[in-house]
Amino acid sequence: MNPQAAVHRTETDGIPTLFAQAAGPMRAGLVFRVGVADETLARTGITHLVEHLALHRLGVADYHFNGTTKAAFTHFHAEGAEHEVVAYLQGVCASLIALPMERLETEKEILRTEESRRETPQLPLWRYGAQGYGLVSYPEWGVRNLGPQDVESWAHTWFTQGNAVLWVAGERLPAGLTLKLPAGQRRSLPVVTSALPTTPAYFSDGTGGVLLDAVVADSTAARLYTGVLERELSRALRQEGGYSYTAAADHTARRDGFALVTAFADALPAKQDAVLGGFVDVLAGLQAGRIGQADLDAVRTRADGALTAPDAAVRRLPGMAEDLLAGRSSLTLDELRPELRSVTPADLHAVAVEAAGTALMQVPHGHSADWAGYTAAPTSSPHAVTGRRFPSLRGDGSALVVGEVGVSLTAGGPDGTEHAVTVSYRACAAMLSWPDGGRRLIGADGLVVDVEPGLYGVDAHTMAGVAAAVPPTAVVWLPPRERTPAPEPAPGGGGPVHAGAPGSATPTRRTGGQTAAVVVFGLLGVLFAFLALSFTVFGADDPETSTAEWLSIGGFMWGLTALLTWPAVRILRRTRRV
Repeated sequence: MNPQAAVHRTETDGIPTLFAQAAGPMRAGLVFRVGVADETLARTGITHLVEHLALHRLGVADYHFNGTTKAAFTHFHAEGAEHEVVAYLQGVCASLIALPMERLETEKEILRTEESRRETPQLPLWRYGAQGYGLVSYPEWGVRNLGPQDVESWAHTWFTQGNAVLWVAGERLPAGLTLKLPAGQRRSLPVVTSALPTTPAYFSDGTGGVLLDAVVADSTAARLYTGVLERELSRALRQEGGYSYTAAADHTARRDGFALVTAFADALPAKQDAVLGGFVDVLAGLQAGRIGQADLDAVRTRADGALTAPDAAVRRLPGMAEDLLAGRSSLTLDELRPELRSVTPADLHAVAVEAAGTALMQVPHGHSADWAGYTAAPTSSPHAVTGRRFPSLRGDGSALVVGEVGVSLTAGGPDGTEHAVTVSYRACAAMLSWPDGGRRLIGADGLVVDVEPGLYGVDAHTMAGVAAAVPPTAVVWLPPRERTPAPEPAPGGGGPVHAGAPGSATPTRRTGGQTAAVVVFGLLGVLFAFLALSFTVFGADDPETSTAEWLSIGGFMWGLTALLTWPAVRILRRTRRV
């Protein structure tokens, strides 16, 4: 093995340091054992906010630098000349000790802008609930209510000397590097929670395709299994079936001895059944042990090529830093290659069986996976609380029950039995609160109950009791809504649902009068638009019509068309808002 591929361990100001010799610009990273999974739902975004504040004073630089907040780790990394990397690392540490609080509100706005462009995954929510690793599925609601003391306390608790690891790749360790951070202890990994009573499980959401993840022991065999799974999905769904454009798989170490294997295949609406069936068939084939030696060899060759690449040690440094923070040892490159060569199809078969037992699948809306042996993930609670009952003013048969220990939303199911969604006050991960009095209680299991006075006729005294029962640390104050939910008729009724898309807007239904108004104004608008178009096209050729008359009459008719069309557009837009 190339001696430059070796990773050496040392210390910098008491911080464990991993160094790999490499040519070219210096690369370095400071990694902390803190991430989104260490927060609470009501405080989501606080780690990301600290990261942004710590980088502000660095301004615009000619070298590359950035920060990343993950589920359990936060990275600050840079690439450039030695003096630039030293200045970056020391600047980050100086900012973490004294964050620029004059930038607090500005950075909050930047985070909200960033969030508006970010797509949040739904699998973590359904697997872990509204806590721990499941928080990556939620908006950063906590950012709005954070004050300077909250942010400073979080930074001084988690971004400490004892909770950090430095990695450096370059010709030498940078001279004169000092990393001054507050003292603190190494933090253990977040607790792994579960919102799934049984696995394999599935839920129905979205229209983009089929998505699956599974928890398996983190091993070389698991990494190779992921590669073989991707090859099989691509062969079956793209090359042979022509159903998908993208069929991919990924292996992500959780750094606790386990890893998440994720697989995805996209689908057009007309191909969803075929993609779902083909996806399940590929998994079943691997689970039955149908793993070709040629596929394993191809994936192994690619993995071995990555291990023997000139920058192999450098690319492994961030992951090795995470392992060190998690208290796990990392194999050397000399140890990894023999292990890679020893993996057999039988080892991959064992991983496939393990993955099948922990799988969680997201299928397109309206589809199910019961036929494939998957159990529907829970969208309701086993029981409702006992308390005062408030029937829905929409007349859809649902009711809100407010009790001493929590709240429930009940509704009749298609099987004639009553289903309930319950959130207890003690297990309330967050209560979203709006100035108009509306409250949304989100349980630790991810289930949601909306307590809306305007929908259930809840009196002020009862609402005050709900607000007082929820721990203050779980309350999230949000800005005014564009529209307060109103008791409009809801034909057919709907039962309680899982918080599959937290914070998402729910379109309101149009009333019969609004629909009639849309039709009348729309027809009149179309009629006058036709007359205006006819006059515009043929009126200019009429020798008896002057140019001034032509412009005047044409403008009047087009203006009348706009006046008739606008009310229909307004009604359509209003009935699509929250």
